[in-house]
This record gives sequence, structure tokens and C-alpha cells, in this order.
Amino acid sequence: MTYYPPHHDPWAPPPPPPQPPRRRRRGPRALLSVLGLVVLVALGFVAWDLGRDALPTGGTSAPLDRTLHNRQTSSSTLDVQAVTDKVAPGLVDVYSTLGYSGQQAAGTGMVLSADGKVLTNNHVVAGATSIKATDVDTGRSYRAEVLGYSRTRDVAVLQLQDASGLGTVTTGDSSPVAVGDPVVGLGNAGGDGGAPSVSPGKVTALNQSITATDESSGSSEQLTGLIQVDANIQSGDSGGALADAQGRVIGMNTAASTGYQFGRAGRAPEGVSGFAIPIDDALTLARQIETAHPSDTVHIGASAFLGVSVSDAGGPGALVQQVVSGGPADDAGLVAGDVVTQLNGRAVGSATDLTAVMDTLHPGDHVTITWLDQAGQQHSASTTLVEGPVG
Repeated sequence: MTYYPPHHDPWAPPPPPPQPPRRRRRGPRALLSVLGLVVLVALGFVAWDLGRDALPTGGTSAPLDRTLHNRQTSSSTLDVQAVTDKVAPGLVDVYSTLGYSGQQAAGTGMVLSADGKVLTNNHVVAGATSIKATDVDTGRSYRAEVLGYSRTRDVAVLQLQDASGLGTVTTGDSSPVAVGDPVVGLGNAGGDGGAPSVSPGKVTALNQSITATDESSGSSEQLTGLIQVDANIQSGDSGGALADAQGRVIGMNTAASTGYQFGRAGRAPEGVSGFAIPIDDALTLARQIETAHPSDTVHIGASAFLGVSVSDAGGPGALVQQVVSGGPADDAGLVAGDVVTQLNGRAVGSATDLTAVMDTLHPGDHVTITWLDQAGQQHSASTTLVEGPVG
């Protein structure tokens, strides 16, 4: 079983079953709030908070009273409907069941191949024990497995089971993208399902950096080289398409929700609505995952499970907050209040360091844990990692 600390449980009830596809037009809605990470090494790693892509309890996804027509007039070269018609058939709505609690989070994916390889954000599926994807074009649902992921670049690749003949997105080239270019963001905003939300706008900056920080622990990751847009990218749009005026995907939307600090590195234009990972970068990682070439920042296959939740210790090490009964850490003898200082011979200076080490490991690996107890005495023990929720 997996333990999720109560303060990391902001997720909404499961969304209603996806309705048959319908054309849905949306104007801007509430501005993108905040982006963050939550330390969940109960799974053996730091995971993006899936709550960012789920509707809050009692929440609504109703758009503000502004129309696509008003946004279209700002760019006479952008035919929003034509872009939508080209991109939408290659999208899927992604629903992740979190841990063993049965709660769900929602996001978007882009179909790369007719047999069901799907590109999405890592944080859309992080912490999931099961994943379902619904084809926006046909309304058919598929079970999905994670082929691999990169936490530091927030990219994951899914394989839809028993899929064939799916519509795919047309990818473009993100290298010539320039400030002022018209764009359309499409995704599963609010986790509503059905036809995608549509958010037109323009590119406002390039090569941007954002820092995602968990308010409870201070653990953080930085995403760099991002495309910044004034299109209204929202929770649920994560993993969706940022398309150019010709309907070619030039970026993958990245969005978040409340409860976490969201910051930018350096100066950037005002009026930020969203960021996207350049499609060239995302596809490079997707190819590495598809060909099963792991690295220190790319994990292939099932995720390893250590069985502790941790936070930064206020000094070197990762402070153990909770230990899963019967898990590998419990078998090794760790208890709450211990500070992990090494894992498998690699130094652990923080909760994020422990996550980075876990990302290089797999279920079945034998590891040695070194830790300090509350009296400052050092201990070491060996244990075997098991399979856990997605990284």
C-alpha cells in the first residue's frame, strides 16, 4: 500500500464519465495559478502534484463571458476553428487513479502513433496506479501504461493498450518560433472531457524558466527553455497541444493549480497565462523513451517503491516523515524521524536528491540505505525495492 500525507490530498472526486465528443469553444478563464512539486518519496520519488489537474471540490469549469471571436480579431492570420479541426482528432483526455485511494486527476495527451503512443506531461501521470485515456475524436477509452518519463523535463510517454487506427497530431518545428507568433492551446481544461477547450493567443517570450516548489517542504525543480504564451493554459490542459496557425504542434502545454509556489527565473513580460515545452525537446525525450535508453534523468519502465514520505531535513539528508508498513524501508528498519543520508552508495543531501537516486532504480533492485536516527547514530541496511505508482 502507499501512504499519501493528508496535506497532499487536495484532489477532486473522479470526473464524470467522458461524454461523446462535442465541439466546445471556450474563451479565457481564470488565470493559471501556481506550479509545484510535492515530495512523495512514499513512492520512492518526488512527484508532480496531480491535484493540479483535477477539479477542486465544488469547482467549476465554466468559462468567463468572453468569446473566441473577440480573441480571433487580434490576429487576422489565425483561423482558430481550422486549427482546432486539425489538432483535436489527435488528442486524448488522460485520467489517472492516484495511489490506492481511488481519487483521480485529469490531463491531456497527444497521440504520436496510430497504435497508441501518447506524449504527455510527467506530472499528469505521476503517482498513478492506473491510467485511462479517452480518444477525443471517437470517445473510446483505453487502458494506458507508462513507457517512461523524465521528471526534470516533465515529459512522459504512454502506450494505449489494444489501440489501432488512432488519429495523430501533426508536429512542427519549434526552433523558428518567434515572439508574436499566433498560437492555439488545446486540452482537457478543468478535466471536463469531451471536445477540447480552445485558447488562442500569441507567443510572448522564449527560453523562459520556471521554478516549481512544494510549499510544505521547499523541494523544487526548474523547467527551462520554455515557450511563454498569453493563451489561457489551465489545469487539465497539461500535456495538451500548443499549435501554430497551420495546426502544427510546436509545444506541449504545462499548467498547474493551487497550493504551490510558482516562480519565474529572470525578467519576463507581464500578463503571463501559460508555458509550453518546445515540441523539439519533448520529441527528443519521447524518442529516447520509446527506444528504451535510460539515463540519470530519463526513467524507463515501472517505478521503484521505497516506502517513505520525506521532506528536507534542514541540513544534509532527507527527513523521514512516514514509513509504509511492510514496505522496503520498513523492512530495513527505518522509522519516522530518521534522516536518510545515502542510498545505494550515493549521497542524499535533500528530499529531491533521494528522488533523483530513485529515478535511476527499478523494482527488484537491491539497495543499501544509510541513515541517522534521532540520536545521531548511523545505521545501514539492505532491502529490495518493489513496484510502486508512476514516478
